[in-house]
Amino acid sequence: MLDLDLIKLNLKAATAAEVIKTLGELMAAKQYVKDSYVAAVLEREKNLPTGLLIGDQGVAIPHTDSAHVNQSKIAVASLRSPAVFHLMVSPGEKIDVSLVFLLAVKEPASQVQLLKNLMAVFQNRELLIKLKRAGTSEEVARLLGSLDL
Repeated sequence: MLDLDLIKLNLKAATAAEVIKTLGELMAAKQYVKDSYVAAVLEREKNLPTGLLIGDQGVAIPHTDSAHVNQSKIAVASLRSPAVFHLMVSPGEKIDVSLVFLLAVKEPASQVQLLKNLMAVFQNRELLIKLKRAGTSEEVARLLGSLDL
């Protein structure tokens, strides 16, 4: 599910929407997602936010329905400066996010397993730090590769 072209390090994005648009457009350019994908993710994020606070690290897992997806992929961004996302568990609250995993899942049944795998990543604070500090897309892919994403 990882494509090196969908891994962006030190991404400069001022808002959550900008991060989603940047990563979503990369997916759309490779036809992994439909033209409706970015707008659908942004709309879902308004109603069902995806920000998570893991220890002192903010991560987000924006996604949308499989109807907008051609092929399952994950885009990953480490942000130069944190972007504000709303908390998944408390939508009225905001958090600063430094790592974003934009999910495009074609088969709804596989989404649960993907989310479990991502939660394993999020529970490993050392791994999160390594992902945030990674210097190359290849390093990010290697760090995530053993998790069967």
